[in-house]
Amino acid sequence: MKEAYVAERAELYLSVGAKNKMGLKRGFDILLSFSGLILSSPLWLVFTLMIWLEDRGSIFYTQERVGKDGKVFTSFKFRSMIPNAEEGVGPLQAEENDPRITRVGKFLRATAMDELPQLLNILKGDMSFVGPRALRPLEIEVREPARGNPTAKIDKLPNFKLRSSVRPGLTGLAQIYAPRDITKKNKFRYDLLYIKNQSLWLDIKLILLSFWITLKRKWETREYKI
Repeated sequence: MKEAYVAERAELYLSVGAKNKMGLKRGFDILLSFSGLILSSPLWLVFTLMIWLEDRGSIFYTQERVGKDGKVFTSFKFRSMIPNAEEGVGPLQAEENDPRITRVGKFLRATAMDELPQLLNILKGDMSFVGPRALRPLEIEVREPARGNPTAKIDKLPNFKLRSSVRPGLTGLAQIYAPRDITKKNKFRYDLLYIKNQSLWLDIKLILLSFWITLKRKWETREYKI
């Protein structure tokens, strides 16, 4: 009986600790996203003008993404591709020297400035500053045809449920450290490593590294960013 009582108390302690950690993370996200929206407001005006002057197309690009526990939300970005870039081809990840990317878009993507509007998603609670990348609904992972399985649904990959137990992030361990073109299955390993070791200090470190990558304009590199 005593062992069962001790185990129950330990489980309760860990549960409360996890809730406190998540509450601290959410408070940090709210403070940082609100401050970021205010401080970046002049950039919003500049990017809006640049995008409109290039092709007179829409300023923003919206897209459905999957958040915590499988909840679908609308993600906001500055448009970095030509209008109707997915028409006739469907959802297709950008390639190196992708002709669909506009001149302004190349700068926005290299510096991750196209993702500034996602500060609104963070403020709303759809996303966090740090976490796994937000996936698209029914996203497909392309595999090597030689393996006899050319495509696989993301939600069938190992540990998908655990990965979905946290809010997706604007940046994260995989976004910073994983080479851009590795399989999503391997990127999941970075995500799971983050989930198991997440802390406020780790988040701060990853955010500072993200600023460094932005200054170096290396977000679109196919190799290691740092």
